[in-house]
Amino acid sequence: MQPEHNLNLLWASWIVDELVRCGVSMFFIAPGSRSTPLVAAVARHPQAQAVVHLDERATAFAALGYGRGAGRAAAWVTTSGTAAANGLPAVVEASQDGAPMLLVTADRPPELRDAGANQAIRQPGLFGDYVRWQCDLPAPEAAVPPHALLTTVDQAVYRAHRAPGGPVHLNVPFREPLAPTPDGGDYAAYAAGLVRRDDGPYTRWVAPALSPAGAEAFAARLGGRGVIVAADVDDPEAVHHLALRLGWPVLPDVRSGMRLGAAARPAVCAPPDGMLAGEAWAAAHRPEVALLLGARPVSKRLQGLLDGADLPAVVHDGPERIDPGHRAAWRFEAAAGLFCRALAEALPSGWAPDPDWLPRWQRRARAVQAAHRAALDGADALTEPGVARRVSELLPAGHGLVLASSMPVRDMDAFAVVDGAEAPVAANRGASGIDGTLATAAGFVLGRGAPATLVVGDLAFLYDLNALELVRRLPHPLTIVLLNNDGGGIFSFLPIADFPDLFEPYFGVPHGLAFADTARQFGLEYAQPRTPGAFEAAYRAAAAGGRSTLIEVQTERAANHALHGRLLEQAWQAGA
Repeated sequence: MQPEHNLNLLWASWIVDELVRCGVSMFFIAPGSRSTPLVAAVARHPQAQAVVHLDERATAFAALGYGRGAGRAAAWVTTSGTAAANGLPAVVEASQDGAPMLLVTADRPPELRDAGANQAIRQPGLFGDYVRWQCDLPAPEAAVPPHALLTTVDQAVYRAHRAPGGPVHLNVPFREPLAPTPDGGDYAAYAAGLVRRDDGPYTRWVAPALSPAGAEAFAARLGGRGVIVAADVDDPEAVHHLALRLGWPVLPDVRSGMRLGAAARPAVCAPPDGMLAGEAWAAAHRPEVALLLGARPVSKRLQGLLDGADLPAVVHDGPERIDPGHRAAWRFEAAAGLFCRALAEALPSGWAPDPDWLPRWQRRARAVQAAHRAALDGADALTEPGVARRVSELLPAGHGLVLASSMPVRDMDAFAVVDGAEAPVAANRGASGIDGTLATAAGFVLGRGAPATLVVGDLAFLYDLNALELVRRLPHPLTIVLLNNDGGGIFSFLPIADFPDLFEPYFGVPHGLAFADTARQFGLEYAQPRTPGAFEAAYRAAAAGGRSTLIEVQTERAANHALHGRLLEQAWQAGA
């Protein structure tokens, strides 16, 4: 049937086609009735790609992961009612972390809202302030000019990608009939009113040129003892060039693109969390200037360094305050690479770095690296810090890395080797939840079009179990390193751990599960190594193979907590 014989399908076809013209060609879909016109339009568009999964929450997180991996939004298509509400956790994360995302929710028509109609909720405004922009479209009617629909789609895609990027919500009501059958109308003349100028979007939006205003004024305030905290970086070479010009260390967050493979850039000093563990050393090396590039860092000690600097400054390509300590003296709205190039050019001609400042940080970094190497590389037992270290060392070039919240992202930030391969790293640190981790990793693989490794704890794994159905259908393999310590390991590091009557039943929440049968149910390869050597062999085989694999590592929470304490003490003493 031609769309000209069904108004719902005609509108849905225009929406999908305009999304594709704007570069949004991946659609994550959960089955539902009210979204039938949108699904039919996606299915029949020659350039649209669709991933169908039973769970709206998982498809929303997969769309989030795709946006991180591809650097452009995917569309999340749902039916009405609680199906749409299931997207909220992923929307919150995307909003907090600036990940582009298009939310296309089908809805009941306006006359069925607040009327007791089945599966009808108040969807306009459903995601509150967590979306960058939202529009409640009218139900399809021939009185609405076709171009109004297209410019709305163009605005939505632009708002999802311009700084600050994030989720955008298009609510699309449909009246019956929903299936692509003739509805009794003839809309050929209406459709003919849509005149295209070319093969691109109807309206092309051009972002304003971002300029690091005040670079010269800021340069005039700089002292010789500063640090660059790299948390979200689009141009590592520009950052490193500025660091060498200033004679300052780059302290990299694990998500920055500068933490893994740090040895390739001599100004990069890692791991910063361990380097700052020695209070006396940190106090003696309090920076005059601290320049944060991008997001809030994972390490609390690194955030404390920023808060304690005489002149803290934040560079981020959106207007948000990335300043939880409320200490920022300067705020530059610019991409990190653009700002770093501008600041390097703005330095006074007579600028001379403090010759001893950067070498001190480099010596400290080497000392902490040596302490970690001595403690972890020759160990006989598999440990969570040791697994993080081995994954960072063995991760093949070209593979991505996804880190679950709680301990996996912290351990990789703290214990990753500095001489492994560089890799793109994704982590849901906008709101730091553990929900949707597997689905995020699946979307990340699809967005990059390349294999990846996910390091995840057992509770996050259990929370998102049905997303393994997405994982098993990925075109590129995902290696899942599952750290199973039988509960909430991160709570062992909090004061509540000193109250055993509360800790185990309410925070540790042991489940007693292992996951070999889970891997079998979803058709994944499985390994359960018991030694570091066996883990290395299993990981190498999984990374080189063509199928997604679950590698389950069983650890013990109390022993893990004690090991972290010893490693922290060794970091205090290293190079003091």
